[in-house]
Amino acid sequence: MPLLLLAAASVICIAVSVSTGSVAISVGELWAVISGGGEPLHRTLILELRLPRSLAAFATGGLLAVAGALMQVLLRNPLADPYVLGLSGGAAVAALLCMLAGMPPAIVSIAAFAGALGSAVLVFGLAHGRGSWTTTRLLLTGVVVSSGWGAVITFMLAVGPTEQLPGMLYWLMGDLAYARSPWPALIILALTSLILLPLGRSLNVLARGPMQAAALGVAVRPLEWSIYGSASLLTASAVTTAGSIGFVGLVVPHMLRLVLGNDQRLILPAAALTGGALLVLADTLARTIIAPEQLPAGVITALLGVPTFLYLLYRSR
Repeated sequence: MPLLLLAAASVICIAVSVSTGSVAISVGELWAVISGGGEPLHRTLILELRLPRSLAAFATGGLLAVAGALMQVLLRNPLADPYVLGLSGGAAVAALLCMLAGMPPAIVSIAAFAGALGSAVLVFGLAHGRGSWTTTRLLLTGVVVSSGWGAVITFMLAVGPTEQLPGMLYWLMGDLAYARSPWPALIILALTSLILLPLGRSLNVLARGPMQAAALGVAVRPLEWSIYGSASLLTASAVTTAGSIGFVGLVVPHMLRLVLGNDQRLILPAAALTGGALLVLADTLARTIIAPEQLPAGVITALLGVPTFLYLLYRSR
């Protein structure tokens, strides 16, 4: 039942996003276009501009939320997030390098995945050191590595072609205005969610700790590497679709756990739906709050995520 309600809410959010803009579209006009009719102007606005952007926002939000939920299970900490731990930064650096080199989109996506996975290995390797890592050490390492990626991005912006700077800056802030086709991200979100569902029980056990999971027969190390790879793939897909958008993976899983509990068999699909709906609403607000000018959606999610992060950090003292 909760998943059905979230799915209905997601459809409503997408419909609101598609109907909202400089040219308002009523429910009847929207239904006429979806049914195959409608005026040519409305068909162009919906099918070529607004609907692809809304679907890209939904896919990006779902990818980031599921990645955040996985990282929080792995670390057993609500502060874990692909943006905070540097995965988004690593993916952004690799993607920008390929963009500056004129690589095709497929190579950009592969490079973003490699950057996210490499950043995850780097963060966990540095945090572990010669002993066991703690949550505080891991978070500090993630923040430092993320800052390092930010410095690399600043350097690339400084030496990059001047005519590409505005687009690169908006992309880095999480701008969906230039999002490509949403279908690759939607397919990756759907396939990853289906693959992760059978692992729900193992994830529930891992959330209690690796020693308890091993005692109950869970193959801890392969499961942890599966989480690394899945979170990296999800983050890379989100970054290549809409740039670096922060805090969706932090806020959404935390809210869902407060409402639905800690069963990952329910949390993961709920995170995909809720994260998608949240970013659709954030993007709708970003393009209408100071219309005709548009804000990057990452600005809205940061305004929501920073207070949440500080609150969670205060609670975990």
